Order: sequence, then structure tokens, then C-alpha cells
Amino acid sequence: MKTFKLLIIACMLMATASCGNKKRTYDIKRLEALRDEVAADLTGNLLSWWSRMTPDYENGGFYGRIDFRDSVYTEANKSAILNARILWTYSAAYRVTGDTSYLRLATRAKDYSLEYFIDKEYGGVYYTLDYKGVPIRSDRYMYVHTYYLYAFSEYARATGDKIALETAKALFEVLEKHAFDTEANWYFENFTREWEPVPRRMDRNSEDMRLILVTRPPFMEAFTNLYRVWPEARMAERLRHIVETFLDKILDHNRYHLHFVIDRNWNVISEVESYGHDIEAAWLLREAALLLGDPQLLKRVEDASVKIIEVVTAKAIQLDGSLIYEKDRATGRINDSRSWWAQVETITGCIDAWEVSGDEKFLDIAINCWNYTRDHFIDKTNGGWFTSVNSEGVVREDDKAAQWVCPYHTGRMEMEVIERVERLLNNQK
Repeated sequence: MKTFKLLIIACMLMATASCGNKKRTYDIKRLEALRDEVAADLTGNLLSWWSRMTPDYENGGFYGRIDFRDSVYTEANKSAILNARILWTYSAAYRVTGDTSYLRLATRAKDYSLEYFIDKEYGGVYYTLDYKGVPIRSDRYMYVHTYYLYAFSEYARATGDKIALETAKALFEVLEKHAFDTEANWYFENFTREWEPVPRRMDRNSEDMRLILVTRPPFMEAFTNLYRVWPEARMAERLRHIVETFLDKILDHNRYHLHFVIDRNWNVISEVESYGHDIEAAWLLREAALLLGDPQLLKRVEDASVKIIEVVTAKAIQLDGSLIYEKDRATGRINDSRSWWAQVETITGCIDAWEVSGDEKFLDIAINCWNYTRDHFIDKTNGGWFTSVNSEGVVREDDKAAQWVCPYHTGRMEMEVIERVERLLNNQK
């Protein structure tokens, strides 16, 4: 199987090559140009902007908000989501580039998080701190929790740091102890600080309150990354369970979209098609399956992941190369805005689908989406990235750094492109 896949990759990378009865024509210079462009942005723009603008040298950690015009809100709250993503990004950047300036910022994020975001009494992480580091929101949201699991395991992966690894393992253990429901055989999403499950209101005008299960891709990437640095049999079992549950229950095999919201009884209670999340889940599923090393599971995952990306891009990719955000099938409402994170997940996901299938339409989509993203989202005046663009391609005046606005999606895409292209070029030699 491995030899066969390497032959396929070699065929794809040849300028004019024959693989079986199907001829493929491809110019390797397109891949090299894509790699060079994203690499230049990663170090010359994205990380340099975040390194320059976000460290809070007075109160510690990183500022919680920077607006569209690069105005820093020094007293903005500091969110766990943003800080975990900063920790992951700079840890990964150090691992990929070896630049010690990124290590210094990763260590800054690690140290601040250990001191202020980790709840030493109840375990888990605080959702929000004020600008001085005082907790102001302490409920547990597994989306946030798993990002810190992801981030600390990446710091351990990049540096071999034992404290980071032990912190990641402790976050995993508290998740297994408190968030896993044996009846549903899955994980609840929302809790109090004391780990009491919190139902979510299904509609702002309804009294319907339900316990909700985790359905977001970051849950999977967190377990995958921890397994990389802690390859215990128990972790392999939990990661396999996550992959199989995504395949069997969270993925709709009739439409090839993720079920967006599911209650504890596995009732689907949202008809939203979130295109960025679908594409992100597709390539993350394959990442997990590759790490587990089971050929049968990998085959199932690759068939599903390519199908997901094929369906989503057919629906959501526009003529200009961009990806629209989502559609609510229940109401017919389409959100046709272009979000930075959904564009970059499309780039990674389509490159992954190309690597699996050999179908160059996916690579074309990835490159076209990058061209749109490069031209519309990079702030060529002040540096950094804009967050959102409307359907006419006009940049919206949204924050450039905030609770949900981070360097993580962009940085990960750019590092994925760099590493994947280098692997393919090395395999060609």
C-alpha cells in the first residue's frame, strides 16, 4: 500500500507522466511558487505582525484585542481560545523553522497559560481573564479545553518539555473523567467550573434546553497531537474511537457534511452546513488515521475525506476562488461572507484531497483559493491579516486579533503547505 501511494505521488509530480492508463500533466513550479509565497507570508508578515503587536509586556501574556486599524486595546479581556492558539502557533513555528524568536514567544504563552489559565483547583482552563489575569468567566467549554490540549502537546512536540507534556496529559485525564458520558459514549460540550454539565438553549425564543455533544474538528486534532507525543495504547484507543465516531455518527453519509449540533441522544438538531468546518474535519480525519497506522481505517477515512471535500467545494467555491461560509438548510439562509479561517482550511484540505486522489482539480481549487486569500486578506499596509470579506470582495472592519481571531488557522495552513511540498519534492528525488 505504501509503495503504491508513493508511486502515485511520484506520477503526480512529474512534468508529464503516465500512471497506469491515465496521463497526468503538472508543472512542479506551481507547487514551488505556492510554497514560496506562503513561506514568505508566514515569516515576513503573519508571525512578524503577531510578534510585534500582541505581547503585553506590562501585564503579561498577550493583548486580547487589536482592531481593524491596528489600535491595541490594552485593557481588553484575555481569552483562553486566543492564548491557546498563540501557544500552538509559535510552538509549531519553532518546530518547523527552528527560529528561536518563535520559541521565546511560545514559552511566553506557555508560562502565562500555566500561571493564569490553568485552574489548579478544579482542573481544566478558565474561559476568560481580565487584562491583569484575574478570571472573570470560569465555565468549561470543551472547544477551549481541547485547544489547550492541542497547544501544550505541540510545545512538548517542538521542545521535549516535560512540564508541557504533563500538562497536556492532565488536561486529557480531566476531560476523560468529567466530560465523557458513558451512556452516549461521547463527550459533553459545556460544564460549570465544578464540572456539572450545562444544557444549551436550542433557540433563543424556546424553552428547549439540551445537553450537547462535541462535534467540532479541534476535538480530533487535540487527541491526534497528544498521541504523537504520548503514544500509549490507551491514547490510540481513544483516538480511534474519535475517528470512528466522526465517520459513523457525526458525518452525514447522505450529504457528506458534518452534523453541526447533536444532543446526548444523538438527535441532530441543526441543519447548518458549515463549509470550513467540513473541510477542516476531512483532512484532520486523515491526519489521525495516518498516525494510527491501520490500512483499513485509513481507506475508510480517505474515501470519506475526498468525498466531503468534493461535495463542499462543488457547493461553496465561487468563481473567484473563494469559499462562502455556510448554509442553513432549515431556513435556506446562506451566509456568503468570506472568512479568513475557512479560506485557509480550504487550501489545506484541497491539497490533502489532491494528494489522496491525484485529481488535479483539488490542487487547482487550493491554488485559486490561495490567490484570492492573498489578494483580499493580507493587510499590505500595516501587516497581518484581515478577518472577513463580503461577497463583493470588500474587507470588513473586523478585529485583527480577538477572542476568535488568531494566527493559528493561517499559520497552520502555511506550515502544512511548506512541509507537504517539501515532502513531495523529496519523494521526487
